[in-house]
Amino acid sequence: MENNEIWEDRFVRIATTYYKTVMRPNAMGELSECRMPWSIEAIRQDYGKDFLANIPKYDGFCCVPAHIDYKPVVGTFLNRYSPISHIPMPGEWPTIEALVRHIFGSQYDLGLDYLQLLYTIPLQKLPILLLVSEERNTGKSTFLNFLKALFEANVTFNTNESFRSQFNSDWNGKLIIVVDEVLLNKREDSERLKNLSTTYRYKMEAKGQDREEVSFFAKFVLCSNNEYLPVVIDPGETRYWVGKIERLQHDDTAFLDKVRAEIPAFLHHLSARQLSTTEKSRMWFDPALTDTEALQRIIRANRNRVEIELAELLMDIMVTKNVDSVSFCMNDILNLFDYQRVKADRTALRKVIQECWKLSPAPNSLSYTTYQIGVFLNEPAYVESRKVGRFYTVTRQMLDNL
Repeated sequence: MENNEIWEDRFVRIATTYYKTVMRPNAMGELSECRMPWSIEAIRQDYGKDFLANIPKYDGFCCVPAHIDYKPVVGTFLNRYSPISHIPMPGEWPTIEALVRHIFGSQYDLGLDYLQLLYTIPLQKLPILLLVSEERNTGKSTFLNFLKALFEANVTFNTNESFRSQFNSDWNGKLIIVVDEVLLNKREDSERLKNLSTTYRYKMEAKGQDREEVSFFAKFVLCSNNEYLPVVIDPGETRYWVGKIERLQHDDTAFLDKVRAEIPAFLHHLSARQLSTTEKSRMWFDPALTDTEALQRIIRANRNRVEIELAELLMDIMVTKNVDSVSFCMNDILNLFDYQRVKADRTALRKVIQECWKLSPAPNSLSYTTYQIGVFLNEPAYVESRKVGRFYTVTRQMLDNL
């Protein structure tokens, strides 16, 4: 009977399919628990037909994330979310503290809040964490491995190609989706990333299976050696938290082993710690707190060529003519661009003015003062010109903010 009790723990029936729970080794020799479909005939052959009656039965899978009060079974459904094996206990965690301080720098308390929310409120939406540095040996990958060690099977590592793939069943029920060496520099990649970071439902699709709508609570953690164009980020975007990571001063080959040993003490600290922030947005943090210089560097690098040329032209006019604003219609700018040999069509210019800068023209055709190129003392110069039309106005303050 003792053997049967052991076997019963290794099998479950979900709806009409049997699964065997096995411990699968990876390349490092570490074991991870997984369920594999098992045929009823194989179970009969190995354990006898009477054994089937003792296998636990559930109506299906569900996914309810929790780390502190984990429930393996919710109602008549088996919880697909994986419990973490760490048991919190008092202790010191100097290695983890050094890692978190290195990654988050002056935002150390915010970094602890981020990790605490992951542990205590896994359903809470959080910013897309993007760690960038052109230097090598910065500890970015070590931090990703720390997250994997902390949350175990609830963290999945993806590549740029797998992120773009239509088959995304490996994301199902994960707390963190990690992409190392990220380079998602297409706008459709960025839009997908932003939408997933705030959605509560998404369509899961596996090869050979119908699409299924499931709950989505995963957070994205990205790393890149490209400090300027790892992803497309538009002005005013608040869903990213970008950190510039400095080079490590020294190497410690046993660093990750020390981190793993300190996880129980770290989780005990997170359980008792008071958050330094309160919920200020759908992604918890006040966007002003996650608006870093590294984020603004990416935003500036993502501005398109027409936008840069237009901003430089208007600022040049303001400085040259000592004015604080410039009014113009599309044709005024296109004429100035023609003179400067800047290639831009009306559609691209309208997109910058109306979509990127969110400007609206005057409600009616009115008289306004604009500038065109003239000749003064045999040198080209900006000359005032009075015109009538539905004009736009750009101020020096707006350009400074841009």
